[in-house]
Amino acid sequence: MSLERLDLAELDPSELEAALEVRGVQRYHARQLFRWIYKRGVTDIDRMTDLSRDLRARLQDEFTISTPRVVGDETSVDGTRKLVLELADGRRIESVYIPDTPAQTFCISSQVGCAMACGFCLTGKMGLVRNLTAGEIAGQVRVLAAATRLLDAPFNIVLMGMGEPLHNYDNTMKALRILHSEHGLAVSPRRVTLSTVGIVPGIERLAREPLMPNLAISLHATTEEQRTALVPPNKKYSLAQVLDACRKFPLKKRSRITFEYVMLDGVNDTPEDARRLARLLSGIKSKVNLIPLNPAPGIPFDRPSDERVDRFAQILADRHLTVSVRKSRGRDIRAACGQLIVEGGTRKTAAQQMALLIS
Repeated sequence: MSLERLDLAELDPSELEAALEVRGVQRYHARQLFRWIYKRGVTDIDRMTDLSRDLRARLQDEFTISTPRVVGDETSVDGTRKLVLELADGRRIESVYIPDTPAQTFCISSQVGCAMACGFCLTGKMGLVRNLTAGEIAGQVRVLAAATRLLDAPFNIVLMGMGEPLHNYDNTMKALRILHSEHGLAVSPRRVTLSTVGIVPGIERLAREPLMPNLAISLHATTEEQRTALVPPNKKYSLAQVLDACRKFPLKKRSRITFEYVMLDGVNDTPEDARRLARLLSGIKSKVNLIPLNPAPGIPFDRPSDERVDRFAQILADRHLTVSVRKSRGRDIRAACGQLIVEGGTRKTAAQQMALLIS
């Protein structure tokens, strides 16, 4: 009986060992394959020269290695680089390389589109097309590392691209296990930050993970009513529930939860909002990342003035919160926070078509 042809990009180390063993191939070859694919960026099995010719021929017959294909590559005036990647089914996603932040950082996607529909985010206007597989999530990192020549250098990963990572929990965590493998890119979980709008069951599940990334919460509001208007999932997982899950979240000695707060002119940027935010975060080991809105056609909000942002930050600092203001990167190529939306895909859903019409 012939075995199913498997995609090596979708297998974590233990799955790859098992797949080889059932085919009569010694398990240690899994380590060699991982090194070629992830550490060296080689996906042509015939070039994996520490494998015998006979084994290479057999592996080519029995396995594939899928890799997102670069179909767009733009570089911002500030050095930020945005790649449009086409997947095997023709769907497209965007991934971003942000240099000198102060480390090198890859911003990757977890879904094609997003179901969260946050009012200030272009990706949310696409709707959810589909989840990415673990191999497609990890594949973005392979492509970015090769394109930026960082396969042998440390880099950070932020799951802040298209999609809600905890809405695609299993594939996201499997991708992190693949990337963590010592035989591949060996990415430490300390170098990974997962950003969520606050899917409470996902946060609770993440708290029990042996491989735990840093946690960032997209908060954006200081009252239930305000947050529901800006972040629709708040109807199901309230601000109070999200913060309660954060208080229970296990943190290492020097770790903190990052609270991301997109600032919208005249909406959530008042001194009263700042004071409420400080009260809400009382008792949580936290840091606040203020993100002045990156405006785009189709988003019905404006960016606040620098004075309003500075005043908001000062109120938080005066209340002993660690606060930073995120510098927008890649705005000229629409690679900044909230600006990722696919254009020119070969198969657009109705949601995507509508998003492009209004943007």
